[in-house]
Amino acid sequence: MQVAVWDTYVTKKDGTVMHFDIIAPSTMKDEITIQEYGKEYLKSKGQPEQLLTSKECSFCHIETLQQEFEDEIKDNGYYIIEMENCN
Repeated sequence: MQVAVWDTYVTKKDGTVMHFDIIAPSTMKDEITIQEYGKEYLKSKGQPEQLLTSKECSFCHIETLQQEFEDEIKDNGYYIIEMENCN
């Protein structure tokens, strides 16, 4: 399965920048849906009111899905890879 990687940088309440990738099927091209995935993730991290728009989240590239993410994408439509300051 080919997936799209959406590179995302969100400023947290404490001023640090949270960097994470939203991984979704490559057929998903609706930016609003991708942003909603990011907002769900931010809620799970206690950052529900942080701004997430096309400025903070942009398409990066297409790659082959890593097997360990397949079930989560099938169940939820997306997967988050935490990069920096996500905890």
